[in-house]
Amino acid sequence: PPELREVGAGQTIDQIKLYGDAVRWFFEPGVANGADSDWWRSLGARAVMEATVGPGPVHLNLAFDEPLLGTASPLPTPRAGGGPWHVALASDSTPAGIDSGTRGWAERGVIVAGSGAPSPGYLLAAADRLGWPVLADPRSGARVAHPAVVGAADGVLREPSVRDALSPETILLFGRPLASRVVSEFVESCARGGAEIISIGEEASIDPARVVHTINRVDATLFAGWLGSIPGSASPEWRGRWERVEAAAQGAIDKALANDPLTAGGRTTEPGTLRHLYATLEDTTVVFVSSSMPVRDLEWYGAPRANPPRVLSNRGANGIDGVTSSALGVAAGQDGPVVAVLGDLAFLHDASALVVMGEATHGSCTLVVLDNGGGGIFSFLPHAETIANERFERLFATVPRVSVGEVARGFGLPVADVSTLGALDEALGRFVGREPCSVIRVEVPSRRDNVGLHERIHLAVGHATRAALAG
Repeated sequence: PPELREVGAGQTIDQIKLYGDAVRWFFEPGVANGADSDWWRSLGARAVMEATVGPGPVHLNLAFDEPLLGTASPLPTPRAGGGPWHVALASDSTPAGIDSGTRGWAERGVIVAGSGAPSPGYLLAAADRLGWPVLADPRSGARVAHPAVVGAADGVLREPSVRDALSPETILLFGRPLASRVVSEFVESCARGGAEIISIGEEASIDPARVVHTINRVDATLFAGWLGSIPGSASPEWRGRWERVEAAAQGAIDKALANDPLTAGGRTTEPGTLRHLYATLEDTTVVFVSSSMPVRDLEWYGAPRANPPRVLSNRGANGIDGVTSSALGVAAGQDGPVVAVLGDLAFLHDASALVVMGEATHGSCTLVVLDNGGGGIFSFLPHAETIANERFERLFATVPRVSVGEVARGFGLPVADVSTLGALDEALGRFVGREPCSVIRVEVPSRRDNVGLHERIHLAVGHATRAALAG
């Protein structure tokens, strides 16, 4: 255990990555105790799965407290039916080998498409064949105008009665998880209720909640294409439910943004800006969204459209460092323009990226900076209500002491200061594809006002979706 490391304790050696990369998988779960017993069955199943579906053994570094005596505790609760917590197919398996083409798919199913999902054509063909909806992250490329596509999943699934009415028997996961905690909790609650969760693709082991039962490490495009060729079993009523709530939610978002006091006089907001950009930017433009609130606002409020722009985002550690550098790198690597949407803190944290912009740079990158005076996402967390305001502002909001516009001008960049969608469009027309690097500072409502706006949108969506199902 950790307390006996690096102190010369008898009969101890450093076992962290003892076998280097020679093993298929290494994991150190820490000291076993009753508090974390729920995930030990998942760990054991994962270890067996990794050792049997590919070449090479696994190495678990299991630490035990002294004395090395005791009575074994009861095993963690198994899955219903006593099956293993996780099962997997080898990476060279074909879709037909999954069930010899005889599987009867559930009538009530859902496809969740995140970043890295197969192309929309394959996914939507599968959705049409199965009669299931597709909860599409903008980063998946699948948030297109199609009856199966649900773009307002976060708002729809916040309403308990609506969520219950939309509970599936099977969920297929393609690509990386969405940013929405609401969607993740929906998947978890469905798993607890007995739904089968199936993950497909190279990153099928991404499962922080440990709810995935079947991990299919097959080619995701091949799998989706196979799904599009099998008989479907869903009734039109099942997907019709999702279509009704999606239409109701999109209408409620539009109405809430148009009629909110914060948008009086054409002023824009954080949700309104992301919704507008996703709806109006050319499909040849790459949209790069920062971690924190921009990626969430785009995911929550970007409405499906016929030819959406490509969306990229850094979602590894979900930090705000290096956002401008990443966006400039994307712009340097392609012919079309890039529009990056980031907060004031993310912009200032990576201001050094602008040093090289005085040189000739391939591509065009327009930085749309949402200026709300600090780290807006923390205003949505309990910290904002439980910590004294002065300490919250200093430690979490970290209010900038410099001006976004002045910093950008100091690097010699063209800058536009806007507060309305009309002015934003005019600035985009001047900068996108025309300037190597430019900054549009969007003055948006305060962080506290922004939280209130989100709450009002969620309430409006909840009311509209309840009515859509009741009707």
